Amino acid sequence: MSEKELNLIEHMDELRKRLIITAVAFIVFLAVGLIYVKEIYNYFMGGLGYKLMVLGPSDIIWIYFHIATIFAAAGTIPVAAWQLWIFVKPALKPMERKITLAYIPALFFLFIGGLAFGYFFIFPNIMRFLVNLGKDLMTTSFTADKYFSFLINMTLPFGFAFELPLVMMFLTTLGIVNPFKIVKLRKYAYLLLVIIASMISPPELMSHISVAIPLILIFEISVLLSKIVYKKKQRNDQLLYAEEENAN
Repeated sequence: MSEKELNLIEHMDELRKRLIITAVAFIVFLAVGLIYVKEIYNYFMGGLGYKLMVLGPSDIIWIYFHIATIFAAAGTIPVAAWQLWIFVKPALKPMERKITLAYIPALFFLFIGGLAFGYFFIFPNIMRFLVNLGKDLMTTSFTADKYFSFLINMTLPFGFAFELPLVMMFLTTLGIVNPFKIVKLRKYAYLLLVIIASMISPPELMSHISVAIPLILIFEISVLLSKIVYKKKQRNDQLLYAEEENAN
């Protein structure tokens, strides 16, 4: 067996190890989420003022499982980021290792920040608008299934969207992403974000706009930060190249 094949097998074994650790962490956080699911549920229900209805026993299981899954996803993010960093660490330069290591806690806090933005800003505003829309025509009563499906659709995408700036900065640091090439695809990115906004928000124009605008702003912030990292990386590479030339 050639040395190249041996290196590939070693890399695959290392990747499998990192994926297993991440999966175990997710299961542990999922179990913790299921243990404290009632407390989490009561927190989300604090501002509604009345109990939700269920149409069948399976709805209760669905809600509990989804709440625990979101809790597990939030808890697993720093673990997954740490395992990814360990996996790519041998291929990074010393300076790149220090920079990328700082991204790990930021991933977790940005995810939580995105959830908070969706929960405290996007969700209540769209919810209030839709309830007032039919206030004089119908009695408002929600099933737990519909309510939490709506809540998850309004919050979870922002948890992942808020990580986009950091992901782009990280990929730019590794030389994988060139922000100036992404700018050329801006119109296609806008179209994709509008489609995503229409898919996760209620079928109503104001809801689509309320979701699409923050997503587009996050995209633009991501590109801007990526450009800063890209220019800094180019300067550092030029200085390193100049030092090597002087040394020779």
